[in-house]
Amino acid sequence: MPDSPDVAATGLKRVPLQRLLFGGVYGTVLASSLASALDQDNGSPNAGYDALWIMVAALAAAAAHGYAHAIAHWTAGGKRATAESVRSVLHEWPLVVAAVPTVAALLGAAAGWWSEEGAVDVALTINTAALFGWGLLAARAAGQRWSAACRVGVVDVLLGLFIVSANALTH
Repeated sequence: MPDSPDVAATGLKRVPLQRLLFGGVYGTVLASSLASALDQDNGSPNAGYDALWIMVAALAAAAAHGYAHAIAHWTAGGKRATAESVRSVLHEWPLVVAAVPTVAALLGAAAGWWSEEGAVDVALTINTAALFGWGLLAARAAGQRWSAACRVGVVDVLLGLFIVSANALTH
């Protein structure tokens, strides 16, 4: 049976396109928000620790979303609730993967390649560009023309710019 346009074939698992797009946007915004909230005023920065906690937060968010999605679809006679819950949580991997650029930038700071503040700037730049890509992909998957898809991408960029602006105002 051929793939439908609502399913993205990946090397790991076939994931509904809606979940891929949701996870990408949500994970990117989550990682950006957490990185932006890092406060360098309290003691010396620890980029490795911050990278770890951003990844833990992404994993927790993915697990919570997958579990919530699973229980929302439970039925009174459902006997496979546990298996369906686990499957639903595992399908949230795009949310975790979307946090990887932020974690990688912070690990670069932990390795001494740049400052933690520089890592946050790099992560926010990459993530803002990624948001454009997620918006573009979503609109094209929905059958929108390139011009309309670019407008959707620009709207997604506004999310990133909101986080960048909040970061600038709070530091």
